[in-house]
Amino acid sequence: MADKIKVSALSAWFGNNQALYDISMDVPEKSVTAIIGPSGCGKSTFIRCLNRLHEEVVGASSRGIVLLDGEDVFASGVDPVMLRRRMGMVFQKPNPFPTMSIMENVVAGLLLDGRMSRHEMEEAAEKYLRLAALWDEVKDKLNKPGVSLSGGQQQRLCIARALAVEPEVLLADEPASALDPISTAKVEELFMELKERYTIVVVTHNMQQAARVSDRTAFFLTGRLVEYDETARVFTNPSKKETEDYITGRFG
Repeated sequence: MADKIKVSALSAWFGNNQALYDISMDVPEKSVTAIIGPSGCGKSTFIRCLNRLHEEVVGASSRGIVLLDGEDVFASGVDPVMLRRRMGMVFQKPNPFPTMSIMENVVAGLLLDGRMSRHEMEEAAEKYLRLAALWDEVKDKLNKPGVSLSGGQQQRLCIARALAVEPEVLLADEPASALDPISTAKVEELFMELKERYTIVVVTHNMQQAARVSDRTAFFLTGRLVEYDETARVFTNPSKKETEDYITGRFG
């Protein structure tokens, strides 16, 4: 399996506080890679560096190499906005646009490219709501506000919105941590289906979730990459004592 993302010696700071230390890892395409570790270990900072959201924080900086299909995302000619279309992001808390309908939320990114007819909007909304396993639940209320949906539905709506601009990579920062178990299961099932078309990197505190949905797992601790391997191996036969201590609940 080819690598979609190659990270070399990536370090990151918030002002003078270093958050990541020389992270090097490759992310295979059309797979789910889980990032686990205790709070404050740099998981979210890492994925926000991949699509250059980290640099939007005042005083934040980074150093290192991130290649997307062999292209350096930090190169001077790279437009961060276009990069984020290729590497979409789903956040911890669902964030549908409050003034927009369900349909408008899905096509919001597409509207940036120009006007769409009502028919085009409806077609696009159906396509991506189906991809996000939400169509059957909302097809009769597309004109209702996106924020009228349940938390789990709102998160799948945000996934549909992210998919609508046809990204190659989907970055997910604890996408199920605010959801109930049933909604969490739906999001997990969705990721399992989407990896046939997309490369997915998911940050999670839930180790059972990482074990269920991911092909590979990276364990971060105090801003460092401790271990990165096939998920089954990380959870059944970790090579580092710190990893074993974490997954067995001895700390974290």
